Amino acid sequence: MNKDLEKTLVLGHHGMVGSAVVRAMKRRGLPPPMTAGRQELDCLDQSAVFEYIRREKPTCIVVAAAKVGGIEANRTQMSEFMYENLTLMTNVIGAAWRAQVPSLMFLGSSCIYPRMAEQPIREYSLLSGPLEPTNEGYAIAKIAGMKMCQYLRRQYGMKYLSVMPTNLYGPGDNYNPGNSHVLPALIRKFEEARNARSGSITLWGTGRALREFLHVDDLADAILFMLDAENPPDWVNVGSGEEVSIKTLAEKIRDATDAQCEIEWDSSHPDGTPRKLLDCSLINSLGWKASIKLDDGIRRTIDDFRRELHAGTLRQ
Repeated sequence: MNKDLEKTLVLGHHGMVGSAVVRAMKRRGLPPPMTAGRQELDCLDQSAVFEYIRREKPTCIVVAAAKVGGIEANRTQMSEFMYENLTLMTNVIGAAWRAQVPSLMFLGSSCIYPRMAEQPIREYSLLSGPLEPTNEGYAIAKIAGMKMCQYLRRQYGMKYLSVMPTNLYGPGDNYNPGNSHVLPALIRKFEEARNARSGSITLWGTGRALREFLHVDDLADAILFMLDAENPPDWVNVGSGEEVSIKTLAEKIRDATDAQCEIEWDSSHPDGTPRKLLDCSLINSLGWKASIKLDDGIRRTIDDFRRELHAGTLRQ
Protein backbone atom coordinates (compact mmCIF):
# COMPACT_ATOMS: atom_id res chain seq x y z
CA MET A 1 0.00 0.00 0.00
CA ASN A 2 1.18 3.53 -0.81
CA LYS A 3 2.02 5.05 2.59
CA ASP A 4 0.44 8.34 1.49
CA LEU A 5 -2.96 6.61 1.58
CA GLU A 6 -2.62 5.69 5.27
CA LYS A 7 -4.33 8.93 6.37
CA THR A 8 -6.52 10.05 3.51
CA LEU A 9 -8.97 12.94 3.77
CA VAL A 10 -11.94 12.65 1.39
CA LEU A 11 -13.70 15.98 0.90
CA GLY A 12 -17.21 15.68 -0.51
CA HIS A 13 -17.82 12.23 0.99
CA HIS A 14 -21.60 12.72 0.95
CA GLY A 15 -21.50 13.29 -2.80
CA MET A 16 -21.49 10.72 -5.55
CA VAL A 17 -17.73 10.70 -6.20
CA GLY A 18 -16.61 11.10 -2.61
CA SER A 19 -18.84 8.28 -1.35
CA ALA A 20 -17.60 6.06 -4.19
CA VAL A 21 -13.98 6.72 -3.15
CA VAL A 22 -14.84 5.75 0.45
CA ARG A 23 -16.42 2.50 -0.82
CA ALA A 24 -13.44 1.78 -3.08
CA MET A 25 -11.00 2.23 -0.20
CA LYS A 26 -12.99 -0.22 1.90
CA ARG A 27 -13.02 -2.76 -0.96
CA ARG A 28 -9.23 -2.48 -1.21
CA GLY A 29 -8.73 -2.97 2.52
CA LEU A 30 -7.31 0.53 2.99
CA PRO A 31 -7.64 2.39 6.32
CA PRO A 32 -11.00 4.21 6.64
CA PRO A 33 -10.50 7.76 5.37
CA MET A 34 -11.09 10.95 7.30
CA THR A 35 -14.18 12.83 6.19
CA ALA A 36 -15.52 16.31 6.88
CA GLY A 37 -18.99 17.42 5.85
CA ARG A 38 -20.07 21.03 5.40
CA GLN A 39 -21.12 21.37 9.04
CA GLU A 40 -17.65 20.27 10.15
CA LEU A 41 -15.65 22.16 7.54
CA ASP A 42 -16.76 24.99 5.28
CA CYS A 43 -14.38 24.72 2.33
CA LEU A 44 -15.25 28.29 1.32
CA ASP A 45 -13.74 29.55 4.60
CA GLN A 46 -10.00 29.83 4.00
CA SER A 47 -8.92 30.11 7.63
CA ALA A 48 -11.08 27.14 8.63
CA VAL A 49 -9.62 24.99 5.85
CA PHE A 50 -6.04 25.94 6.69
CA GLU A 51 -6.55 25.23 10.40
CA TYR A 52 -8.30 21.90 9.79
CA ILE A 53 -5.60 20.52 7.49
CA ARG A 54 -2.81 21.83 9.74
CA ARG A 55 -4.42 20.17 12.77
CA GLU A 56 -5.46 16.83 11.22
CA LYS A 57 -2.27 16.33 9.16
CA PRO A 58 -3.64 14.11 6.35
CA THR A 59 -1.10 12.38 4.12
CA CYS A 60 -3.43 12.45 1.10
CA ILE A 61 -6.44 14.57 0.14
CA VAL A 62 -9.08 13.63 -2.44
CA VAL A 63 -10.87 16.84 -3.50
CA ALA A 64 -14.27 15.53 -4.55
CA ALA A 65 -16.18 18.49 -3.11
CA ALA A 66 -17.52 20.94 -5.71
CA LYS A 67 -20.56 22.90 -6.82
CA VAL A 68 -21.95 20.89 -9.73
CA GLY A 69 -25.04 20.88 -11.92
CA GLY A 70 -26.46 20.33 -15.39
CA ILE A 71 -26.62 22.60 -18.45
CA GLU A 72 -29.39 24.86 -17.13
CA ALA A 73 -27.81 25.37 -13.69
CA ASN A 74 -24.38 26.08 -15.23
CA ARG A 75 -25.84 28.49 -17.76
CA THR A 76 -27.97 30.52 -15.33
CA GLN A 77 -25.66 30.47 -12.29
CA MET A 78 -22.28 30.89 -13.98
CA SER A 79 -20.91 33.39 -11.44
CA GLU A 80 -21.82 31.15 -8.49
CA PHE A 81 -20.30 28.08 -10.16
CA MET A 82 -17.07 29.95 -10.90
CA TYR A 83 -16.77 31.66 -7.52
CA GLU A 84 -17.54 28.68 -5.30
CA ASN A 85 -15.35 26.23 -7.22
CA LEU A 86 -12.43 28.67 -7.50
CA THR A 87 -12.63 29.49 -3.80
CA LEU A 88 -12.91 25.87 -2.70
CA MET A 89 -10.02 24.58 -4.78
CA THR A 90 -7.76 27.52 -3.90
CA ASN A 91 -8.43 27.04 -0.19
CA VAL A 92 -7.93 23.27 -0.16
CA ILE A 93 -4.96 22.98 -2.52
CA GLY A 94 -3.28 26.01 -0.95
CA ALA A 95 -3.74 24.63 2.57
CA ALA A 96 -2.43 21.21 1.50
CA TRP A 97 0.71 22.79 0.03
CA ARG A 98 1.36 24.96 3.09
CA ALA A 99 0.87 21.99 5.42
CA GLN A 100 3.17 19.88 3.20
CA VAL A 101 0.52 17.23 2.54
CA PRO A 102 2.49 14.93 0.19
CA SER A 103 -0.34 13.65 -2.03
CA LEU A 104 -3.54 15.17 -3.44
CA MET A 105 -6.06 14.20 -6.10
CA PHE A 106 -8.12 16.99 -7.71
CA LEU A 107 -11.30 16.05 -9.50
CA GLY A 108 -11.55 17.87 -12.82
CA SER A 109 -14.16 17.45 -15.54
CA SER A 110 -14.25 16.76 -19.25
CA CYS A 111 -15.87 20.20 -19.73
CA ILE A 112 -12.38 21.74 -19.35
CA TYR A 113 -11.71 20.93 -23.00
CA PRO A 114 -12.62 23.21 -25.93
CA ARG A 115 -16.15 22.91 -27.27
CA MET A 116 -14.91 21.87 -30.70
CA ALA A 117 -11.86 19.85 -29.61
CA GLU A 118 -10.75 17.10 -31.95
CA GLN A 119 -12.50 13.85 -31.06
CA PRO A 120 -11.69 11.70 -29.16
CA ILE A 121 -10.27 14.40 -26.86
CA ARG A 122 -6.65 14.01 -25.80
CA GLU A 123 -5.13 15.58 -22.70
CA TYR A 124 -3.05 17.98 -24.79
CA SER A 125 -6.25 19.64 -26.11
CA LEU A 126 -6.47 21.69 -22.91
CA LEU A 127 -6.52 25.47 -23.61
CA SER A 128 -6.38 24.94 -27.37
CA GLY A 129 -9.71 26.64 -28.15
CA PRO A 130 -12.92 28.28 -26.83
CA LEU A 131 -14.91 26.47 -24.13
CA GLU A 132 -18.56 25.46 -24.26
CA PRO A 133 -20.36 28.75 -23.40
CA THR A 134 -23.04 27.13 -21.21
CA ASN A 135 -20.54 25.92 -18.59
CA GLU A 136 -17.58 28.23 -19.10
CA GLY A 137 -17.49 29.48 -15.49
CA TYR A 138 -17.33 25.99 -14.02
CA ALA A 139 -14.74 24.89 -16.59
CA ILE A 140 -12.42 27.84 -15.92
CA ALA A 141 -12.48 27.09 -12.18
CA LYS A 142 -11.61 23.44 -12.83
CA ILE A 143 -8.79 24.39 -15.21
CA ALA A 144 -7.34 26.69 -12.55
CA GLY A 145 -7.41 23.84 -10.01
CA MET A 146 -5.62 21.34 -12.21
CA LYS A 147 -3.01 23.90 -13.29
CA MET A 148 -2.37 24.79 -9.66
CA CYS A 149 -1.73 21.11 -8.92
CA GLN A 150 0.61 20.91 -11.91
CA TYR A 151 2.58 23.99 -10.86
CA LEU A 152 2.97 22.83 -7.24
CA ARG A 153 4.19 19.45 -8.43
CA ARG A 154 6.63 21.09 -10.85
CA GLN A 155 7.99 23.60 -8.33
CA TYR A 156 7.93 21.63 -5.08
CA GLY A 157 7.71 17.96 -6.02
CA MET A 158 4.29 17.43 -4.44
CA LYS A 159 2.35 14.47 -5.83
CA TYR A 160 -0.66 16.61 -6.76
CA LEU A 161 -2.62 15.02 -9.60
CA SER A 162 -5.88 15.54 -11.47
CA VAL A 163 -8.34 13.22 -13.19
CA MET A 164 -10.70 14.37 -15.94
CA PRO A 165 -13.76 12.13 -15.79
CA THR A 166 -16.36 11.97 -18.49
CA ASN A 167 -20.07 12.22 -17.58
CA LEU A 168 -20.63 10.29 -14.35
CA TYR A 169 -23.58 8.36 -12.97
CA GLY A 170 -24.27 5.82 -10.24
CA PRO A 171 -25.31 5.54 -6.57
CA GLY A 172 -25.60 8.82 -4.68
CA ASP A 173 -26.24 10.89 -7.80
CA ASN A 174 -28.20 14.16 -7.68
CA TYR A 175 -31.77 13.83 -8.95
CA ASN A 176 -32.90 17.42 -8.46
CA PRO A 177 -34.92 18.30 -11.61
CA GLY A 178 -33.42 21.81 -11.65
CA ASN A 179 -29.70 21.02 -11.55
CA SER A 180 -29.08 17.32 -12.15
CA HIS A 181 -27.03 15.93 -15.03
CA VAL A 182 -28.65 14.25 -18.00
CA LEU A 183 -28.56 10.56 -16.99
CA PRO A 184 -30.03 10.93 -13.47
CA ALA A 185 -32.52 13.50 -14.82
CA LEU A 186 -33.72 10.95 -17.38
CA ILE A 187 -34.02 8.20 -14.76
CA ARG A 188 -36.22 10.43 -12.62
CA LYS A 189 -38.35 11.57 -15.56
CA PHE A 190 -39.00 8.04 -16.81
CA GLU A 191 -39.66 6.69 -13.31
CA GLU A 192 -42.23 9.44 -12.78
CA ALA A 193 -43.73 8.74 -16.21
CA ARG A 194 -43.96 5.03 -15.39
CA ASN A 195 -45.64 5.68 -12.04
CA ALA A 196 -48.06 8.19 -13.59
CA ARG A 197 -48.71 5.89 -16.59
CA SER A 198 -47.93 8.81 -18.91
CA GLY A 199 -48.30 8.21 -22.63
CA SER A 200 -45.54 10.63 -23.61
CA ILE A 201 -42.63 12.58 -22.17
CA THR A 202 -40.92 15.74 -23.48
CA LEU A 203 -37.13 16.05 -23.31
CA TRP A 204 -34.97 19.08 -24.04
CA GLY A 205 -32.83 19.40 -27.15
CA THR A 206 -32.77 17.30 -30.29
CA GLY A 207 -31.34 14.11 -28.81
CA ARG A 208 -28.51 14.16 -31.37
CA ALA A 209 -25.70 15.20 -29.03
CA LEU A 210 -23.21 12.41 -28.35
CA ARG A 211 -21.98 11.64 -24.85
CA GLU A 212 -19.81 9.15 -22.98
CA PHE A 213 -20.79 7.90 -19.51
CA LEU A 214 -18.73 6.37 -16.72
CA HIS A 215 -20.03 4.60 -13.64
CA VAL A 216 -18.76 6.38 -10.53
CA ASP A 217 -17.35 3.15 -9.06
CA ASP A 218 -15.04 2.93 -12.07
CA LEU A 219 -13.89 6.50 -11.45
CA ALA A 220 -13.17 5.78 -7.77
CA ASP A 221 -11.08 2.80 -8.82
CA ALA A 222 -9.16 5.01 -11.29
CA ILE A 223 -8.51 7.64 -8.60
CA LEU A 224 -6.92 5.09 -6.26
CA PHE A 225 -5.02 3.55 -9.18
CA MET A 226 -3.47 6.93 -10.04
CA LEU A 227 -2.65 7.77 -6.43
CA ASP A 228 -0.88 4.43 -6.12
CA ALA A 229 1.12 4.91 -9.34
CA GLU A 230 4.82 5.62 -8.89
CA ASN A 231 5.26 8.46 -11.39
CA PRO A 232 1.88 9.24 -12.99
CA PRO A 233 1.12 12.09 -15.42
CA ASP A 234 -0.12 15.42 -14.03
CA TRP A 235 -3.62 14.65 -15.30
CA VAL A 236 -5.38 11.91 -17.19
CA ASN A 237 -8.73 11.41 -18.88
CA VAL A 238 -10.96 8.78 -17.30
CA GLY A 239 -13.79 7.41 -19.43
CA SER A 240 -15.55 4.26 -20.53
CA GLY A 241 -14.86 4.42 -24.27
CA GLU A 242 -18.61 3.95 -24.93
CA GLU A 243 -20.29 6.78 -26.86
CA VAL A 244 -24.06 7.12 -27.18
CA SER A 245 -26.51 9.75 -28.44
CA ILE A 246 -28.84 11.34 -25.89
CA LYS A 247 -31.73 9.91 -27.92
CA THR A 248 -30.37 6.37 -27.59
CA LEU A 249 -29.60 6.94 -23.91
CA ALA A 250 -33.19 8.07 -23.30
CA GLU A 251 -34.52 4.98 -25.05
CA LYS A 252 -32.25 2.71 -22.99
CA ILE A 253 -33.45 4.31 -19.74
CA ARG A 254 -37.09 4.20 -20.84
CA ASP A 255 -36.80 0.49 -21.54
CA ALA A 256 -34.85 -0.25 -18.35
CA THR A 257 -37.44 1.56 -16.18
CA ASP A 258 -40.29 -0.09 -18.14
CA ALA A 259 -41.91 3.28 -18.78
CA GLN A 260 -44.53 2.81 -21.49
CA CYS A 261 -44.31 6.22 -23.14
CA GLU A 262 -43.33 7.99 -26.34
CA ILE A 263 -40.47 10.50 -26.37
CA GLU A 264 -40.93 14.00 -27.81
CA TRP A 265 -38.02 16.42 -28.26
CA ASP A 266 -38.17 20.19 -27.61
CA SER A 267 -35.47 21.63 -29.87
CA SER A 268 -35.96 25.16 -28.48
CA HIS A 269 -33.58 24.14 -25.67
CA PRO A 270 -29.81 23.74 -26.27
CA ASP A 271 -28.01 20.43 -26.74
CA GLY A 272 -24.75 21.74 -25.28
CA THR A 273 -21.49 20.46 -26.76
CA PRO A 274 -22.28 18.42 -29.92
CA ARG A 275 -19.88 15.59 -29.05
CA LYS A 276 -17.64 14.84 -26.10
CA LEU A 277 -15.64 11.61 -26.13
CA LEU A 278 -12.43 11.28 -24.14
CA ASP A 279 -9.35 9.53 -25.43
CA CYS A 280 -8.32 7.36 -22.48
CA SER A 281 -5.32 5.73 -24.11
CA LEU A 282 -2.98 7.36 -21.57
CA ILE A 283 -4.54 5.84 -18.45
CA ASN A 284 -5.21 2.61 -20.35
CA SER A 285 -1.49 2.40 -21.18
CA LEU A 286 -0.75 2.61 -17.46
CA GLY A 287 -2.89 -0.46 -16.82
CA TRP A 288 -6.36 0.85 -15.95
CA LYS A 289 -9.61 0.32 -17.89
CA ALA A 290 -13.28 0.83 -17.06
CA SER A 291 -15.11 -2.38 -16.25
CA ILE A 292 -18.82 -1.45 -15.94
CA LYS A 293 -20.73 -1.45 -19.24
CA LEU A 294 -23.42 1.20 -19.80
CA ASP A 295 -26.43 -1.12 -20.00
CA ASP A 296 -25.44 -2.88 -16.77
CA GLY A 297 -24.62 0.44 -15.11
CA ILE A 298 -28.02 1.91 -16.05
CA ARG A 299 -29.86 -1.07 -14.54
CA ARG A 300 -27.79 -0.87 -11.37
CA THR A 301 -28.37 2.87 -11.09
CA ILE A 302 -32.13 2.54 -11.52
CA ASP A 303 -32.10 -0.01 -8.70
CA ASP A 304 -30.04 2.45 -6.61
CA PHE A 305 -32.53 5.25 -7.40
CA ARG A 306 -35.46 3.14 -6.26
CA ARG A 307 -33.67 2.06 -3.07
CA GLU A 308 -32.64 5.61 -2.23
CA LEU A 309 -36.14 6.93 -2.93
CA HIS A 310 -37.71 4.24 -0.73
CA ALA A 311 -35.21 4.91 2.08
CA GLY A 312 -35.69 8.68 1.89
CA THR A 313 -31.99 9.26 1.09
CA LEU A 314 -32.39 10.45 -2.51
CA ARG A 315 -30.30 13.55 -3.22
CA GLN A 316 -32.70 16.23 -4.43
